Formats: sequence, structure tokens, C-alpha cells
Amino acid sequence: MSTTKVSTRKRRSDSEAPKSEQRNRDEDDLFDADISSDIKGIMSALHQIREKAQKDGQKKNEETISSVASEIKSTLDELKSKIEKERQGFAKALSKSSKECENSLKNEAAKFQALYEKFSKERAAHLQALKDTISKFEEEKERLFMRYEQQSEQQDFLPLND
Repeated sequence: MSTTKVSTRKRRSDSEAPKSEQRNRDEDDLFDADISSDIKGIMSALHQIREKAQKDGQKKNEETISSVASEIKSTLDELKSKIEKERQGFAKALSKSSKECENSLKNEAAKFQALYEKFSKERAAHLQALKDTISKFEEEKERLFMRYEQQSEQQDFLPLND
């Protein structure tokens, strides 16, 4: 406040001072009531703004969560599709490999069967040849034994030359 107002107040009479103070107090009370009401209004507005911000934030969070969930679901679907394609590719490769192995096994089994049959025939032929050889040997042995006996008998009839 300026010095003139202060001096003017001091010059006022005592009878005016209480009315003036009363008025000032009334004005202060009105002013305080207005300020209090304004502060309450501001606080109410701030609460509303905060609630709206929280709701907006919650909506944004829900939207973000929904968006991320959609992206994750999309990514999972893509991965499932990719895995299924790879699985099918592996299944085809495995089937092809299995058929190749089966065909190779059949070919080897056929070769083995042919070799076994050839071996069996050759074995039978060798056994027959061995039997024939043994039979000839036995016949020759018999023949030689008979000849030995004949010669032995002939020597018994021959006079001894001493």
C-alpha cells in the first residue's frame, strides 16, 4: 500500500475505524468465501480432469493391450502356419526318404535272395560233386579191395619159392 492510504487511515476517527474494519472483515469474509468457492471449483475441475485423464489413460492402456494382443495373436497365427508348412515339408521329405529306403531295401533284399539262391544251387552242386567223388572213391576202394583179395587168394595158391 502506498503511504498516503496509510496516513489517511490513521487520520480517520475512532468511530469510523470499527465500521471500516467491520466492512473490511466482511469484504475479507466475502473475498475468502469467493476464493474458497473458486478453490473448491478448481479442485472439483482438477478432480474431473484427473478422472477423465485416468479414464483416457485406462482406455489407452486397454487399446494398447488390445493392439498388442492382436499383434501377438497375428504373430502366433503366422508361426503356427509356418510350423505347419515346415511340418508338412518334413513329412513329405520323410515320406520320400522312407520310400527311397524301402526301395533300396527291396533291391538289396532281391540281390540277397538271388545270391542266396545262387549259393544254394552252387552248394548243392558242390555237395553232389563231393558225394559223387566220395561214391567213386568208395567204388574204387571196393574195386581195389576186391582186387587185393583176388591177388591175395592167388598168392595163396601159388607155390612158395623158397
